[in-house]
Amino acid sequence: MTITYQVRNAIYVNLTNRCPCACTFCLRANGPGVYGSDSLWLEREPTVEEAIATLPQWDFKAYPELVFCGYGEPTERLDDLLAIARHVREHYPWVKIRVNTNGLADLIAGAPTVAKCKGLVDIFSISLNTPDPAEYLAICRPKFGEAAYPAMLKFAEDAHAAGIDVVMTVVDEPVTSKAKQAECRAICDRLGVRLRVRPFEA
Repeated sequence: MTITYQVRNAIYVNLTNRCPCACTFCLRANGPGVYGSDSLWLEREPTVEEAIATLPQWDFKAYPELVFCGYGEPTERLDDLLAIARHVREHYPWVKIRVNTNGLADLIAGAPTVAKCKGLVDIFSISLNTPDPAEYLAICRPKFGEAAYPAMLKFAEDAHAAGIDVVMTVVDEPVTSKAKQAECRAICDRLGVRLRVRPFEA
């Protein structure tokens, strides 16, 4: 079972395969792993203790970023994620902590979540995907329906207001046209956050 794995200069933590979305472009549809990792499909979710036990195998002087990102939405296990982040803060205080997320943590939890993350999460990388709420429903297929898109934007706005660095992402063409990328950039500018265009991987 792959709990932590390395991608470039970061160590990734794989906590869950659960996700409230079924995005049409998701890497999960293409294979069991990414970037040469072993299978990221989990036969069961690791405990907090199991995840923490994998950390000493990595040289965090060489890998100065820890990223919560696997084959599911990490905020499905937000409290466990934050417990691991708290351990990292204590034992590897120089490490940046990033959460790659769909931004639907508040809907998953049924309550606001950003305040719990302050001081533990340095960066939220949030999948914006499109400037159009109707298209978002079509390509991301969130179980929360029409509530998902405004909740994702509100989560980004709240995180930025809390002093957490926020990067919103879209997938490059052919998933997101250059014109729609420009509209997404305007949304990010309005929210005061950054936009990153992720490469399309067929």
